[in-house]
Amino acid sequence: MSRLSSGGLIDRATPLAFTFDGRSYTGFAGDTLASALLANDVRLVGRSFKYHRPRGIFSAGSEEPNALVELRSGARREPNTRATMAEL
Repeated sequence: MSRLSSGGLIDRATPLAFTFDGRSYTGFAGDTLASALLANDVRLVGRSFKYHRPRGIFSAGSEEPNALVELRSGARREPNTRATMAEL
């Protein structure tokens, strides 16, 4: 993991497991999906529609143009969710 050892708004005492693109990762309570992916050295979060060029996380706010993901929990699906706004 590449993250600072202290500071921020996450609770390092509460690790959370999640899956992205079929692979398992670990984040912390208070992480957004984007911050947890970056901490786990995941840089590629999607590809462009036309040319399939790699897309990564560009910013930390709701204006993020590249990190649109589909959240799934059982039978529930939530498409086009911004990874920078979705808490783990």
